[in-house]
Amino acid sequence: MELQGFIERAQRGEQSAFFHIYQQFKGKVFAICYRLLSDRQQAEDACQEAFVRVWQQMPLFRGDSLFSTWLHTIATRTAVDYWRKLKMARMCDDDSELELWASEPPPVDQRDLENLIARLPEQARAVFVLFALEGHSHQDIAELLGIAEGSSKAQYHRARQLLRSWLDDN
Repeated sequence: MELQGFIERAQRGEQSAFFHIYQQFKGKVFAICYRLLSDRQQAEDACQEAFVRVWQQMPLFRGDSLFSTWLHTIATRTAVDYWRKLKMARMCDDDSELELWASEPPPVDQRDLENLIARLPEQARAVFVLFALEGHSHQDIAELLGIAEGSSKAQYHRARQLLRSWLDDN
């Protein structure tokens, strides 16, 4: 059966059809969440929450866009919401000083680059991931994160400068 058939069945509440959709897209949704949160457990939690939202909103999918685009949007918004909750919790916690990771060896592969991205300050990392890796516009990012479009551009520039500096140091 093609994806459209599973979508239609899931919209009617068939859990087995939704499970097929989950199996097909769970890796992509997890990747979105992990890039934004840089923590495996948090990404798994956000991924699960994203699929709960998808299940709840299945009847609302009208097919105006590709299902994968619709799912990607829900996953991104869920990860951003999760990131905001974590940020607020840290702001309320006096003992939440973030430690910088020790320098990595010279980056030579994608894993090393991902580790460098994970070292970025939270907001700069979120903007960098959403713009450079996920392809969102600065206007979209501003709406998602609740910041000004200019702040999104500045955070992206900051992230690029930090990454370039770290790469030059290694």
